Parts: sequence; structure tokens; C-alpha cells
Amino acid sequence: MAEVSANSFIPESFPGYTADIAGQFGLLWELIKAPLIVPLLRICVYICLAMSIMVFLERLYMGVVIVLVKLFWKKPDKRYKWEAMKDDLEMGNGAFPMVLVQIPMFNEREVYKISIGAACNLSWPADRLVIQVLDDSTDLVIKDMVEKECIRWASKGINIRYQIRETRGGYKAGALKEGLKRDYVKECEYVVIFDADFRPEPDFLRRAVPFLIHNPDIALVQARWRFVNADECMLTRMQEMSLDYHFTVEQEVGSATHAFFGFNGTGGIWRIAAINEAGGWKDRTTVEDMDLAVRAGLKGWKFLYLGDLQVKSELPSTFKAFRFQQHRWSCGPANLFRKMMMEIALNKKVTLYKKFYVIYSFFFVRKLIAHMFTFFFYCVILPLTILVPEVYVPKWGAIYLPCIITALNSVGTPRYIVEVLT
Repeated sequence: MAEVSANSFIPESFPGYTADIAGQFGLLWELIKAPLIVPLLRICVYICLAMSIMVFLERLYMGVVIVLVKLFWKKPDKRYKWEAMKDDLEMGNGAFPMVLVQIPMFNEREVYKISIGAACNLSWPADRLVIQVLDDSTDLVIKDMVEKECIRWASKGINIRYQIRETRGGYKAGALKEGLKRDYVKECEYVVIFDADFRPEPDFLRRAVPFLIHNPDIALVQARWRFVNADECMLTRMQEMSLDYHFTVEQEVGSATHAFFGFNGTGGIWRIAAINEAGGWKDRTTVEDMDLAVRAGLKGWKFLYLGDLQVKSELPSTFKAFRFQQHRWSCGPANLFRKMMMEIALNKKVTLYKKFYVIYSFFFVRKLIAHMFTFFFYCVILPLTILVPEVYVPKWGAIYLPCIITALNSVGTPRYIVEVLT
């Protein structure tokens, strides 16, 4: 029997044997490349090409629909009933519904004053507005700072409540759920959520609430995010382009044609009755906002996106913060899809067309295929084809489709296209 030495992993009697380790790796590579590596890599290329076609068709569909929406669809205030909020001399402030503003926080040293101040400056009768600061901070110094800021605004006549919990169970979803359990919330009809780095304009409620008042089938009014630090670095510019496409195209198309889209977790106002009917906040995934939106959509509720109602916010400017955010946004939807796919498919309150849109377009292509295709094709498959020239990748799949997809993704931020061309 042929022996294998300590410095070799191929028998010395094997044809082409060499004592050199590098030569042995080369021999092993040649042995397995033709029967194993080449066929396997070809299958992976075909799968990635199929995924790229799916992503391309999705982008093309969204592009065509958004053009039609912009050209022929009526504005939201024409599609839905809307009347400006007016002061009633007879009813006084009673004409304004009670609104709860929730601001979840966690060690927000840099932005807590700005977010609390923006919420307290909302143009709404003080006796019809409750501001709830949900502070889950673990830093006692920051907790004390936030509490003092709440006391300062309360001394000015603002109805602001500082709420803390013994544990951070459920994280953001747990904090929002706990906040809705307070006795004074029972008087509120609507709840608007702003993360700690979001700064609404004073007229936010006056522009959004009338849609909920006059259209009882609408559960959510979502505003667009605007980024104050978009030009800080290349990382923030790339994020702005991606998120602008999400809001300008994906959210707009979902609102105009399907009356469904994913809640962005902040910058939106909910009908509290819709939250309760959908089962409230759940912490079973890291995308509690999307979870609630899907469950409310399956109950038959409609959502409205207002592209001209904008809320200022900040983008992660460090790679660590960006990586954490993207991990949550990538893994969370996949986990939620796994948990809710059958529930969506078997639901009887929504149309078959809407089910197909949610399962295939919203979840499968955008939340799963797009992420998998981008990573595996560009970071794994294409580099491997350089080592295995026997595997051919067509130009349309390696160059043309990716360029078209990138161009379609950039339509939400046209100023970058102008900068590139000039």
C-alpha cells in the first residue's frame, strides 16, 4: 500500500506526484476541477444569472409603474379625502384628535435634545398632544440628561412623559408596546413614532392626520426621510442613493398601486385601533416595524405614503454602525418571511394580486434575492470564474444587466447622475 509522508497528503505512487506542497495542491486542483468544480460553478453561474434577471425585471417593473404614477396618478390629497385642520371656535381644541408621539431612545447623547425639541415644537394643541420619551438607556448619566430635558419642556406647559423600564425586553418593540399600555394613552386615537435622530417639521401632524381622520380604512401614513449628513462621506452618499430609490420608487409604487408597503419604523403615524387589531408590537424578529405592517395589511388596512412630507434624519457615517444596520435590515425580513409566508398565502381578506405582490415582489425578490445575488455573484462567483476559465459568464450578465440595475437604482437621487455626467 502506498504511504503518505508527514509532508505530503498525496501517495508517492500517484501519477504526477511531487514532493513540493504547492505542486501537490496544483495536482489536486487539476484532479477535481474538471469533474467537480467546473460543473458546480456553472450551476452557480446559471442560478446567479436567473436571480439577476429577476432583480432586473423587478426594477424595470417598478420603473415603468413609477413613470405612470408620476404622469397619470392623482396626488394623495386627490385620491383620498383630505381637509386642512381648522380651529373651531365652538368646539375649541376638541376638533383636534388626541395624538401620541413616541420617541424610543437608547444612549442617545448627541441627538436627544434635537429630537425632543422637534416633537415639542409640533404645531398641535398642547392639550391634544402627548409626547412619550421611551428611554431604554443603560448609561445613567445619559438617562439623567434625557429626564432633565423632559422636565424642562414640561415646565413650559408641554404634556411630555418620561418612561423607563426595568429591563430592555423586546428592545424597541418592547418599549413601544409598553408605552401603549399607559392609562393616558387610552384617550389617543393616533400614534406617531420618531426615532431619536429624526426631526419632524412643525406642520407634520397637520399634514398627515387629516388623511387618517377622513379615511377610516387607512392605518398608516408614512413620510419620507431626508438626510442632513448625506454628503459627509462616500458611505453616506451610497446610502442616500439606495434609500432615495426605496422611498421615491418602492414606497411610492406600493402606496399608489397596492395600498401596501413596509412601515419604515419611524417618521410615520399609525391609527392605534389598527395596531391593536393586528396584534400589537411583536419582538419575534429584528424588523418589528415590517412585522406590524404585514399583519395590519393582512387585516385589510391600507397604507399611504406621502413623498412630499419629509422628516430630517441622519445616516450611519461609520462602517460599524452601517454594518449593524444592514445586518438587521437583511436578516430580519428573511426571518419574517419564513414565519409569515403561509399566513400570507392562506389569508382570505386580501386579493390574490396583493398576496403575489407581498410574497414575490416585496419579500422574495427585494428582501432575499437582491441581497443574495449581489453578494454571491460579485464577491464569490465572478472571482472564481477567473480561476476557472472553462466557466463562461456572458457579458449581458456580468456587465449590461448590473449597469442597468444600478442606473435604475439611481433614479431616486438624480443629482448624482448629473455629477457623474458632468
